[in-house]
Amino acid sequence: MIDLVIDQRRKDLGGFEVGRVLPYPSHRMVGPFAFFDHIGPAEFAAGFPRNVDVRPHPHIGLSTVTYLFDGEITHRDSTGVTQPIRPGEVNWMTAGSGITHSERFEHLRAEGGAMHGIQTWVALPVEDEETAPAFFHHEPAELPTYETPDGLWARLIIGEAFGAKSPVKTHSPMFYVHWALRPGARAQLAAEYTERAAYVAQGIVEVDGRQFHAGQMLVFAAGEPVLFTAVTQAIVMLLGGEPIGPRFIEWNFVASSQERIEQAKADWRAGRMKLPDADDQEFIPLPDDPPPPANPMS
Repeated sequence: MIDLVIDQRRKDLGGFEVGRVLPYPSHRMVGPFAFFDHIGPAEFAAGFPRNVDVRPHPHIGLSTVTYLFDGEITHRDSTGVTQPIRPGEVNWMTAGSGITHSERFEHLRAEGGAMHGIQTWVALPVEDEETAPAFFHHEPAELPTYETPDGLWARLIIGEAFGAKSPVKTHSPMFYVHWALRPGARAQLAAEYTERAAYVAQGIVEVDGRQFHAGQMLVFAAGEPVLFTAVTQAIVMLLGGEPIGPRFIEWNFVASSQERIEQAKADWRAGRMKLPDADDQEFIPLPDDPPPPANPMS
C-alpha cells in the first residue's frame, strides 16, 4: 500500500526554516505536484528583520498554491495583484509563460505571532505551459468542507475528490485536501487517482499498521483505498492526481524542456521579466549570479 516514505529535509531560507519534501531524488512528483514545502511552524517576535521576506522572483510553467494554518503573508505579483493570504484561504497563482512575485511578512512583523503553512507547485500540462499568467484568490467559505461525528473535518482545497469539486481553476485532474482529525478518528482516501500521497503536517497517524509523524509524506501504490487512524490530534494534507509527464525543475522554474528553463534564466538575468509594480526595488538574483545593486530599477 505504501510505496515510499519521504522525510522532510529542513532548509534555512534566511531567517526561517521550511521542510522540503518534493522534489525527492527517487520520486520527484506526485501527479502534477512538483514541489512541496512545509512552512514553519515558527513563532516570530514583532520587529523581526526584513530579510525573512521572500523578495521578488520569477516562475514559469506552474501554478503555486499557498495555504496557511497560522499567520499571514502579503503576495504581490507582476499582474498587478496585491493580496494578503490568511489561514484557510487559497492563493492560486498561475505562472504560465512567466510571472514574478514577492511574499512579504508585513503583518507578522508588525504584531508578531505564528507562521505555519504549506506551499506547493503544480506543474502545468505541456499545452498550458505558455498560458497567460494569472492570479486567483478564494476565501474559506468558497471551498467545500465535510465533517463526521467521529472527529474528521475536511476541506477540499483544489480539484475534485470525495464527490466534491473546488472552485479553483485547474489545468489537469488533481486533488488537494486538508484533513483535521481528533484522536481516534478514522478516514479513508479513495483510489480514484493514479498517484496519491499524504503529508502529516501535525500529530501522529496510523496507516497499514504503522505510525507516521509530522514531517513525513506517504506515497501510495495505485488501486487500493487507504485507511487512516489518528493516534493524536492531527493535520494531514492529501494530494495527487494524474501524471502529466516528467518535468525539469531548476531554481523557481518548471518546464517540459531544459531549453525553456535556459531561456527563462536568460530572461531573468537580462531583466526581461517585469517586477511587481508594488514591489520593484529589489529582487532575488539567479543562484551564483552576483548580488544586485541596492536599487536595481533606479
